[in-house]
Amino acid sequence: MSTADAVDRYAVLGHPVAHSQSPFIHAAFARQTGQALEYGRLLCPLDGFAAALRRFADEGGRGCNVTVPFKHEAFALAHVHTARAARAGACNALRLDAGRWLGDNTDGAGLLRDIERNAGVALAGRRVLLIGAGGAAAGVLGPLLDARPARLVIANRSPEKARALARSHAAGSAPTGQPTTDLEATGLADCGTGFDVVINATASSMLAAGVPVAETTLGPGALAIDLMYGAPARFFLEWARKHGAIARDGLGMLVEQAAEAFELFRGVAPQTAPVLAELRRRVDEADA
Repeated sequence: MSTADAVDRYAVLGHPVAHSQSPFIHAAFARQTGQALEYGRLLCPLDGFAAALRRFADEGGRGCNVTVPFKHEAFALAHVHTARAARAGACNALRLDAGRWLGDNTDGAGLLRDIERNAGVALAGRRVLLIGAGGAAAGVLGPLLDARPARLVIANRSPEKARALARSHAAGSAPTGQPTTDLEATGLADCGTGFDVVINATASSMLAAGVPVAETTLGPGALAIDLMYGAPARFFLEWARKHGAIARDGLGMLVEQAAEAFELFRGVAPQTAPVLAELRRRVDEADA
C-alpha cells in the first residue's frame, strides 16, 4: 500500500481486550462521518504496555483507547494531558501528535451523558454511591462531581485508597452561588444506605466476584449502573432489579465515551443514539 493510500490506524489496548466492542463502535462512527480509518484490538502483556504502545506508534498508529488495567500507566506515559485527564490521573485515550502522546480521559463525560441524557436522571441534588477507587472510578469522579449531587460517597475495599481519590478531587469547588457536593470516602461495609444512584466501577463483575455492597445501598427506585456490559454485568443487573432498582449496564457509557474519543482522534462528533441501539442488539444476540 502506498503512503497516499495508507489508512489511519487506531486500536484499543488492554488485558483482556478480546471482549471489547470498541472496534465495532469506531467503525460505525467512521461510516457515519465518512472517515477513513481502521481500528483494531491490541492485547498487551501485563508488564508490557509501554513496549506495546511504542510498537503501535512505530507501526503507524495514530491514536488508541486504553482499557483495564493500563489507564494509570497511560497517564504516566503521556507527554501532555487534557484538563480532565490531569484531574483523573488516568487516561483512556491517547492521540499521537508529532511523536508526542496527548492523554485524555473521556470516561466521566461518557458516563455523565449516559446517565443524564440516555437514562434521563439528573444528578443535581441526588445521593450517589461510587463503588471502587481504581482507574475507572478516577476517570468518572470529576464529571460526577461537576453534576452537583448533594452527596457522593466513594466506597472501596481499601478505605485509604478511596480517601486518597477523594482528596485528589476535593480541591474542585462549585461555582459561586452553586451548592457544593458532600464528598465522602469509606470502606465497602459502612458506605451508607438509600442512595439514588449506585455505580459499580470495580472489577467485581469481570471477576465474577459478586456485588461488593449490600442491597440497603439502593434507595427506592434507585438507578444502579455497572460499568461492565454483556455477560459480566448480568449478576449485578439481576441483583439490582431484584431489590427494586432500575438496572443499567455500561454500554451507554461505552458508546458515549467512544464518541468523545472519536472526536479527539478525528475532530468530528458522531451521533451516538443509532450506534448504541445497534450495539445493544448485537450484545443481546450474543448473550441469547
